[in-house]
Amino acid sequence: MTKPKFLFYLFVCFLLQSCYPWWEPTEPEWESQYEPVAIARAELDKAIELKSPQEIVNSGKIYVKDDLLFIGEEGKGFHVFDNSDVLNPEKSGFISVLACTDIAMRNNVLYINQATDLITLRFNPEEESLALVKRVKNTFPELRSPEGERAYDVENNSVVIDWKLINLEK
Repeated sequence: MTKPKFLFYLFVCFLLQSCYPWWEPTEPEWESQYEPVAIARAELDKAIELKSPQEIVNSGKIYVKDDLLFIGEEGKGFHVFDNSDVLNPEKSGFISVLACTDIAMRNNVLYINQATDLITLRFNPEEESLALVKRVKNTFPELRSPEGERAYDVENNSVVIDWKLINLEK
């Protein structure tokens, strides 16, 4: 090898060495202020039922279909009202669907976003019955933290249903 080539390769080695940080970072690493709340997939699959009317605590979207009025309860389910008398709607039940976000209805079939799944339920208000028709798993993206981060420490066969603010002070 000639002397100019050797000096060139030695110079390149010195340049590449500057790409590696030899010093300790002065700022602490970024740490999320939220931790995921996850449940087992089997629990999520069973978390659907028709209950007696409940008080509205944290209302969400409103959906009207014929004489029925649905008011979403963020992450908990949907309040069902008999809306045949629009001036005086009556509470008729609560569809409990853990980690729900949205609802649509066609005929008597409800289409509900439940965490990452799309579920279809057959709802009969006269008989007060509710039956799961179909579940399409992993239709929607996983719920991200309010900071926009993904949950990396969630076990297999678990689904993130919420994020909890944690105390970082030590």
